[in-house]
Amino acid sequence: MVPVSVLDLVPIGSGDTPTDALRASTALVRRVEELGFRRYWVAEHHGMPGIGSSSPAVLIAHLAAASSTIRVGSGGVMLPNHQPLVIAEQFGTLEALHPGRIDLGIGRAPGTDPRTARALRRGTGVGGGGADDFPEQLTELASYFRGEGPVVAVPAHGQQPAMWLLGSSGYSAQVAGLLGLPFAFAHHFSGENTMAALALYRETFRPGVLDAPYAMIAASVLAAESDAQARRLALPGALQFLRLRQGEPGLVPTPEEAAAYPYSAQELAFVDDRLGGQVIGSPATVRDGVHELVARTGVDELMVVTSAHSGADRLRSYELLADAVGTRGTMVA
Repeated sequence: MVPVSVLDLVPIGSGDTPTDALRASTALVRRVEELGFRRYWVAEHHGMPGIGSSSPAVLIAHLAAASSTIRVGSGGVMLPNHQPLVIAEQFGTLEALHPGRIDLGIGRAPGTDPRTARALRRGTGVGGGGADDFPEQLTELASYFRGEGPVVAVPAHGQQPAMWLLGSSGYSAQVAGLLGLPFAFAHHFSGENTMAALALYRETFRPGVLDAPYAMIAASVLAAESDAQARRLALPGALQFLRLRQGEPGLVPTPEEAAAYPYSAQELAFVDDRLGGQVIGSPATVRDGVHELVARTGVDELMVVTSAHSGADRLRSYELLADAVGTRGTMVA
C-alpha cells in the first residue's frame, strides 16, 4: 500500500474569479481530509491567469486552518524567487501554528517567465538565473531551522517543517539523494524523465534527514463516471496547457469551449499526447492506471493533481479515486 496525496494548483475556470477558485480549494481540502488523503500541497506559480496559487505560505495558512489532521504544504516554494530567511520565517510560523502538519517542498525552477522572475527577485541580490545559487540557498535555509544561520530566524529556530526537494529532472534528484531528503518528482509534466530521476535519487541516496530513500511522484489523474466523461472533463486542462506552451496562458476553459476549439492537426496531436500521459477514465480505468504507475515507478507515495474547469468535478474525481484505490485514500494493490 502507498499513501495518496493531493497537489492543488487552484485552477481558475472560465467565468470564475480567484475567490471562486480559492473557495473550491477550501472545500476540497476539507473533503480529502475526510477521505484520508495523506497531504495537501499547493504550488507556486506566477503570471498565470488560470492558476491561483501564487502565494503558497498565505494559502497554506488558510488551508491548514480550514482542516485539522491532513498535512499541508508547498509543492513547492521556488527558492530562487525568495530570500531563504523569508521562507524560514514563513514556514517556521506555519509550523508553530500547526505543529507536525507542515511540509516545506522546495523547487529550483522559477515557476514563471523570465520577466516575472526578475520582478520577483528585484532587490534580493539574486539574478535572473537564480537557480545557479540553489545549493547555497538551500544550505542557508536549512541552517535557520537549526539556529545556525547568519542571523536568528524567529520563529524558525525550533520549528522545523518536513523538508522535501522537488524536481522535474535529475539535478534535484541527485541533491535530494546526497542530502538524504525525501524527493518528489513532477511526473505530471515531465513524465519522460521520471524513471531516470527516480533511479538517480535512489543511487545517490546517503542517510541524512532520512535513513532510507522516500520518493513520491505527482501524476495527473481525473476520474469520472465513464471513460468518455472523464476525457470530456480533462480536455479543458489539456487545452489550457497547449495555450500556455503557445505563450498564451489563460483561464481553464469550459468543457464546451474545449470541445468547440478549432484544433489544427499539430495541436490535436499535442493534446492527445498530453492526455495520453495522464490517468483518465472511469473508476475502474483509473484504478488500473494508478496501480500500473505505482508498480512501474516503485514510489513510496502518489500525489495526484486534477485539472478540471469545475471545482465540483475536481472534488468528485477525488471521491471516486478514493473509492477506487482503497479505503481512506491509501491505495491497495
